[in-house]
Amino acid sequence: MLRRLGLRVAGFGLRQAPPEPRPGASAPVRRPPPEARRRGPAAVPPEILRQVKLIELRTRGLVNSLFAGEYRSVFKGQGMEFSEVREYQPGDEVRSIDWNVTARMRRPFVKRYIEERELTVMLAVDLSGSERFGTRRRFKSELASELAAVLAMSAVRNNDRVGTLLFTDRIEHVVPPRKGRRHALRLIRDLLAFEPVGRGTDIPMATEYLNRMLRHHTIIFLVSDFAQEGLERPLKLLAQRHDLVAVSVEDPSEHALPDVGLARFIDPETGESVDVDTSDARVRTEFERAVTTEREARRRLLRRLAVDEVVVSTGAGIIEPLLRFFRTRETRARQR
Repeated sequence: MLRRLGLRVAGFGLRQAPPEPRPGASAPVRRPPPEARRRGPAAVPPEILRQVKLIELRTRGLVNSLFAGEYRSVFKGQGMEFSEVREYQPGDEVRSIDWNVTARMRRPFVKRYIEERELTVMLAVDLSGSERFGTRRRFKSELASELAAVLAMSAVRNNDRVGTLLFTDRIEHVVPPRKGRRHALRLIRDLLAFEPVGRGTDIPMATEYLNRMLRHHTIIFLVSDFAQEGLERPLKLLAQRHDLVAVSVEDPSEHALPDVGLARFIDPETGESVDVDTSDARVRTEFERAVTTEREARRRLLRRLAVDEVVVSTGAGIIEPLLRFFRTRETRARQR
């Protein structure tokens, strides 16, 4: 992990430790201990339940006002099913004529089909140590939870099934896809309250699990900072069977080192630390170059695999990136 965001010339990399709460700022949600997690819903702290309700209210407005039509137009059904037979009208496709009914009724009738709307959506969310980091309004894990909540509520509003897979360097928690508002609220609660055991990242392991678990075509949102190498083959195999969307969660401070003099940086996944003189312009320049190179390599990989990417940042909201994704995808579909 130290190699991911850092001074690759020196042979190591850096990641800043999570910030201390600012005076007057609301503290991040406290996650319950593992013992409480194993006791189930009854052990969920009241502040978690309050936050679930707030997220539901906020996302319900977003879904109803902004994402309702966008979601439905982008994610089509997986086939067509027979609806009815009606009398032929000028302009109907000749190939849709039902010749058996036409022969019996002595006038032309056509078959009508409707789209099989029901879809399955899977939210695969990275809860590794690097996600518990943020220097703006929230941690990356909190941003991922809010985005997943919007997607879950959008799926439920369209009567689609939705499930979650929470992972680190192991499979932490799985909720099979189901329908309904209560199920979506449970997913949001799990995202906020679940305390992972692992701290590392293993995206190939998560993609392999999804390929084994999901037997039918599924829309998969893979939410992570993708702080790992060797992702081409696992992402390719997953994208071949499913509709894969990569959601990259970032923090502005990951793009440039601040000039704060001598500072200690800690890798949240391994616990390793290193002292760096951030006042050295060469250090800051090399840091930015390494991060830019890594981001561009990831984007080229996703384009090569025909995997859409949604980039969200703790320094901004999730509305614009999601709307941009929906509209870009809809435009591309119309051009085919």
